[in-house]
Parts: sequence; C-alpha cells; structure tokens
Amino acid sequence: MEPTTLSVSSTSPAVNAFQLVFHIDVFLLALAGVFALFALPRAVARFSRAAEWRQGHILRAIPLERRAPRPPMRSAQSPPAGPSTADNLTSEESHTLHSEAHLIRHPAAKKEGWSLPPHVCAWSSRVPTFANILRYRLDAGFSVGQALILVIYSAALVYAGFLKSNPFADPLRTGFVAMSQIPVVYLLATKNNILGIFLGLGYEKLNYIHRFAGTLLVIASNVHSIGYIYQWTIDHTFSKNIRMSPHIWAFVALVTVDLIYLFSIPFFRRRAYNFFYCSHVVLFVLFLPAIHAHQPGVWPYVIAAAGIISLDYLIRFMKTRVFNARIRPIPDLMLTRIEVPQLNAGWRAGQHVRLRVLSSAMGWFGWAESHPFTIATAAKTPEGMVLLCKKTGGWTGRLYDMAKAAGYGSDEGAYGRTVQIMIEGPYGGPGHCVFASYSAAIFVVGGSGITFALSAVQDILQRDSEGASRVKIIEVIWSVQDSASLTPLVPQLTALIQQSIYTPLKISVHYTRTSEKPAGKDFLPPGLTLTAGRPRIAKVLDAVMSRAVSYGSNVKASLDITGVVVGVCGPTGMGDDVAHVISQVDGGRRWAVGGIEMHEEVFGW
Repeated sequence: MEPTTLSVSSTSPAVNAFQLVFHIDVFLLALAGVFALFALPRAVARFSRAAEWRQGHILRAIPLERRAPRPPMRSAQSPPAGPSTADNLTSEESHTLHSEAHLIRHPAAKKEGWSLPPHVCAWSSRVPTFANILRYRLDAGFSVGQALILVIYSAALVYAGFLKSNPFADPLRTGFVAMSQIPVVYLLATKNNILGIFLGLGYEKLNYIHRFAGTLLVIASNVHSIGYIYQWTIDHTFSKNIRMSPHIWAFVALVTVDLIYLFSIPFFRRRAYNFFYCSHVVLFVLFLPAIHAHQPGVWPYVIAAAGIISLDYLIRFMKTRVFNARIRPIPDLMLTRIEVPQLNAGWRAGQHVRLRVLSSAMGWFGWAESHPFTIATAAKTPEGMVLLCKKTGGWTGRLYDMAKAAGYGSDEGAYGRTVQIMIEGPYGGPGHCVFASYSAAIFVVGGSGITFALSAVQDILQRDSEGASRVKIIEVIWSVQDSASLTPLVPQLTALIQQSIYTPLKISVHYTRTSEKPAGKDFLPPGLTLTAGRPRIAKVLDAVMSRAVSYGSNVKASLDITGVVVGVCGPTGMGDDVAHVISQVDGGRRWAVGGIEMHEEVFGW
C-alpha cells in the first residue's frame, strides 16, 4: 500500500477504511465469543472438579500412591455360598455375560463415597436435527458446519473489501483488509491459542480456519499489489515507484506471503512436511518486519502478531520436557513402542504430544524433527507415558530401525534401547468433553488409532475404580488390515478386560485382509473377538443404547441417563462413516438415551 495514505481518514468520502476493518475484527471476535459462550457450561462443569485443573496442561512426574493388593474377588456369577461349577468362572468371563451383580459393591471407591463427574449435554444433544445438518459431510473430513463458518468469515471480509469501494479501482482498501487479518492468521497458527482454550478445542481442530484465513490474506495482498501496479503502469510511473524503499519492502512482504501459500499446498505438507514447516516459520518471521517497513502505520497489527507468536513459543518451551526413554519394535504392527516411566501425570486421555528423538541415528536433521503421537496410556499409572509410533515414513522408519537394530536388551530380554527424547505437550484431546460423565462409551478406531482407545478406556476404568465414573458399558471397535496386528496387543487388551470388573468392556477387532499367520481365536479371552470384514457400527451403537438405558444396579442404576459418547480415531473416511451412522439414529431413541455425542481425531497433517 502507499506509505503516505494510511493516515488518510478514508479511501472514499463515506467510509473510514481503518475503522471499517477494525470493526470487522471486533465482529469476528464477538462471533468467537458466542461460540465460547455456548461452550461455557461444559467448561464450568469440567473445571468444577479440582483434578481437572491439574490435567491436560503441563506434563510432570509425581509420586504414585501405592495401594494394597485387592483380595481375590468372587465371580459375579457365583452363588452366594456352597461349592459349584461356577466357582471356576473367571471375572472376565462373568462380565461378558452382562451380569449386574458386580456393581453392587465398589471396594475401590473412595472412603467418602462416590464422586461422580457432573455432566452437561452438548448443544448437539439438545438440537439433534440441527446438529445432524451441520455434521453432514460435504467432502472427506469437511462438514456443513465448517463450511458455514468459512462462509460467514469470507462474507465479513468481502463486505469490508467491497463496501462503497471497487477493489481494482481502490486497491488501498484490500490492503487494509489484508492488514486486519494478520493477527487472525498468526493466532490460528499457534499450538497454544487463546481461542482454542475458550472453545475447548485443540489447535488441530482450528487449523482449517487458519488455512482459509491465510488464503484470503494472500488473495487480498495480491489484489492490493496488482491494483497499484496497474495504476503505476497506466500513469507511466512504475519505474519511479518501484525504486522507492517502502514499495521494495512491499514486494518483499508480497513474495513472502505468496511463498507461504505455495509451500502450504498439500504436496509439500504431505511429501515434505519439514520443508513446509521450516519455510512457514522463516517466512512468517520475515513477513512482519517487511510489512512494517512498507507501512509503519500497521504497527498495532504487527505487534499483536509478534506477541501472539512469542507467547506461543514461550508456552511451548514451558511444556517441553527431556527424558530418557526405552524404545522397542513391535514387528506385527510395524510400530515403535516408546516408554517413559518417569513421566506419569499432566495429560488427559486422548491427548497427543510432539516428539523429538535426540539421536544421531535419526539422520543429520532427524533430531530436529517434531512429530505428533497420541499418548497410549492414562495418567497416574506405574508404566508412565507410552507412545506407539507407526512406521509410515522416513523419520518413523529410522526410529523403528533404530529400535530393531539395538538387539536384545540385557536387562529385560526384549528388543530395544534407551534414547534421549524431547517431548512437548500435551495438546488436543476431548476438550470440555469428559468421557467418564456419560452412561456409555464407544470407541471406533483404525490402525494405530488404537492408542486413543487404549488411553481412554484405561482412564475410564481407573476413574471407575475410584467411584468417579458414570459409564455403564464400554465398546471398542478396532479395524485393522491384518489379523496378526492383534497378537502383540492381546496381553494388554486382556488386562483391560480383567480390570473392567465394574463396567463391562467388549473389544471387537475386525480385519479386512487375509493373513498368512492369522491370530488364533481360541486363545482370545472372553470379551475380545476377532472378525473378518468391516464392522457394523450401526448395530453396535443400537445395542449399546439399549443396554445404556436398561443396564446398571445400585448406584449406577439410580443415575440419570447421560448419553452415549462415540470417540473416533482413524482415517478421515472412518470419521465420516461414524458421523453418518449417528445422523441416522431415530430421534426418539436418541432422546431416551440422553443424546449421542461424537469426538473425532483424524490421521494426517
């Protein structure tokens, strides 16, 4: 933009452009405030429990309370007294028969009694018809609700650009519009942004708005520049103007935003993510001083953007920890298991961390790469933090090879080695949604998305043992390509089933390809099934809703029905399928069960 025109009160006799774009920003802020207001009741309910203030923010190590071992529990299906053949029935066998007797007494509950989490229905449960419309997928991973937000956002900027103005005849106006969106784009690019905190959403859930806002900023900047180039060409003053220092810096700023857009296309994000990320950071940093040198009057927006980025990196530094970790390969799953027993608190089920492996074996620049992985364990467990890293590319491939090439550990008799890692987080997660506050929970996961289900189920069972869960039934549906993928996780899944003595847990594994070494179904414990073909999610959801209404005894039988939560972690198509299934549920049944809410995590950048 022209360096001398920002102080002009108006780009047209009737409109003050500076005030106009400022009011547009205020409107966008107010719109975000409306969404935050809708999320406020659930936020208040969540943080009404003191424990929630210490979870999901900062990773830490705490001393764990050692509990005395429980006495052997009599099977829920056994008669009160006298010998019987039922005495040989194991606890996991009994709970798969859907007995309610095991809910009569809760030996691990706190001395002061049950301490159930408060539950507040999401707006999607209160207006399911409207929610189904907004949840409808226009494209893979892209819903009507998301499209509506982008339409409102773009309409506000179009209004600012066209109100009593022609962007091609008055290019200064589009410069104002681009300037006003700089803090918005920078805010949505941060891992720790204020908007996400108030909405209860992780940065990854807001990333689509960041990309769209960045695209509009690039368009406005180019229209602004082309308009002036056109005017200078018509007036035969292009050579004179292009030599002026403010205009040189204008082209530097223009080139930076255009390069940011170019390197943000899916090809670079998916094929060369590190190049995309590094170019983003470097060009973002260069853009701010360039735009300020071009037009010093934009300093409030430059300061706001710089402050947002600085605060984000400060918080990221505070959330970073360095530990020694044990890495082991899991060949059947092509995973690397990373164990950090010293780190045992500070996250919520379903959250992820960003991982760096500080080893020369990762390559020249591999130590500098940061990759997100969902935490596979609940907090406050003896095993600490566990990550399962799928071998999908160069970095994860080197990590897997490093774990595999280490040979057998001398102390534990298993593949693996100790490496130094840098962990940043936690991020994402269910936000203000508390899984333990629902009457039933279903987790639909695919491939390495099982990590999400493992941590969520373990957290629910842990809370249930403390008398702090409303959940009556838990169902896990895991889709894999090869049935052999189940083998290495059978012990862990069996342990979870054995722990579910107060809340029945059923785990269904479905495979889509024929395996040369199929897992033996005869060795699977009751409650864990292996089936060929795709899962019938609608049938499972229907059965869970029926049991949620009728199931329960003693304390849980007297509780209000608080709905069903469906957690999804897997490819984008899996989330789309589950959303479609939920939208087909009869309104009467949905109302009877207290609503159905969906929390989705997807693979990809």
